[in-house]
Amino acid sequence: MEFSTKNRQLLSRIATNDRHGENSPYFDGWKAYDSNPFHLIHNPDGVIQMGLAENPLCFDLIEKWIRENPDASICTAEGLDKFKDIAIYQDYHGLREFREAVAKFMGRVGGNRVTFDPNRIVMSGGATGANETVIFCLADPGDAFLVPSPYYAGFARDLRWRTGVEIVPVHCKSSNNFRITRAALEEAYEKAERSNINIKGVIITNPSNPLGTVLDKETLRSLVSFVTDKNIHLVSDEIYAATVFSSPRFISVAEVMQDMDCNRDLIHIVYSLSKDMGFPGFRVGIVYSFNDDVTNCARKMSSFGLVSSQTQFLLASMLSDDEFVGNFLRESSKRLAKRHHVFTKGLEEVGISTIKSNAGLFFWMDMRPLLKEQTTKAETELWRVIINEVKLNVSPGSSFQCSEPGWFRVCFANMDDKTVEVALDRIREFVLQGKEENNHEADKSQARAQRWRKQNLRLSFSSSRLYDESLMSPHLISPHSPLVRART
Repeated sequence: MEFSTKNRQLLSRIATNDRHGENSPYFDGWKAYDSNPFHLIHNPDGVIQMGLAENPLCFDLIEKWIRENPDASICTAEGLDKFKDIAIYQDYHGLREFREAVAKFMGRVGGNRVTFDPNRIVMSGGATGANETVIFCLADPGDAFLVPSPYYAGFARDLRWRTGVEIVPVHCKSSNNFRITRAALEEAYEKAERSNINIKGVIITNPSNPLGTVLDKETLRSLVSFVTDKNIHLVSDEIYAATVFSSPRFISVAEVMQDMDCNRDLIHIVYSLSKDMGFPGFRVGIVYSFNDDVTNCARKMSSFGLVSSQTQFLLASMLSDDEFVGNFLRESSKRLAKRHHVFTKGLEEVGISTIKSNAGLFFWMDMRPLLKEQTTKAETELWRVIINEVKLNVSPGSSFQCSEPGWFRVCFANMDDKTVEVALDRIREFVLQGKEENNHEADKSQARAQRWRKQNLRLSFSSSRLYDESLMSPHLISPHSPLVRART
């Protein structure tokens, strides 16, 4: 948003600075969708939203549970007797039943290999608020965090905007599927030190947004060792933990650190129910720190972004239903796997590949073959064609600070099956049309080359004067001329 000079003078520097990241193509794509949203009947030529990581695939299971458990809501006749207790002010620790249910759910998502302490559960307004709260607790304005790229486009807003903290990308490469290596971490850390940047920690997303991959135990151990050696923090954003739909399984940093000699005070987890349960509107964010001081500070800060007690009451009941949770996690995994397969298989049929992934609500699509040149400018040009002509809101890799142009994040879980078919048809048509144009250009180039060869061949046989010493002596012929090479 642009501010006039007059308004800038009236408002604060924090309110008017440009660190929100709103000028990114990531948010521009949303604006394009908002101005012309696709509807199968009412606006079939509109923009299809494939830049939003939402997960409504199992809403039917949620709705069935709510109908069968009306007493879980204070807004029903069955739950009305709890209204007075829930509607009044609550301690900012949160309802005990809610914290216990969330801690149990986090453990179950990780295969019950870790027991989470309900007393360390700190509420926040979604993962956005949770990430910002952690940064406020750990760093001062001007400090920085290493973040392996490509990373979530919203981090510019969540981590930087109001905190004054900087992000230092750790550039990962497609040659090893963007794996986070100790060498890459060391290189980014040392470069920051030479620039007098104070690194306070490393922030990761596991499963990865935007890659849709999980970190293996070896990588997690390497990360824990790195922050321990440097005496800096590790923040693990694990909000996609329950979206894993095939092997390998999700491994929490909490599991890895159990058998490591490390400083537990440096390890912090951000969690949410926005992705795993599909509840972004409920604004349930969680800060879970192994550091007592961070837990206490985060809890005081949570006053600015608590989860409503009505929401806590409902979710405490839902997440405590072991049978429902088990069925939900199994069915969610199946449906995500099916949708992921439909999309990636459809792309394979027209020669578009993706990073092999097994988690998240998106995949990382390789469009490098369609770039005019391997530059960010060419990527942006391709993205504008996809947005404005193909009418698909996919997010370009530059929004995620990817160092290699041509990658795009594609969200696949936020639409119905018929919209999926339309989206795939549009992608296929676009790619095939591009290939036809390329083949046509190649044919034209080949034809021009053949004409050139024929003309030169006729010229060499018909012009005996070309070798007349009186007309063109050797010293007047360029040493790089094909005539010189032909004569020697």
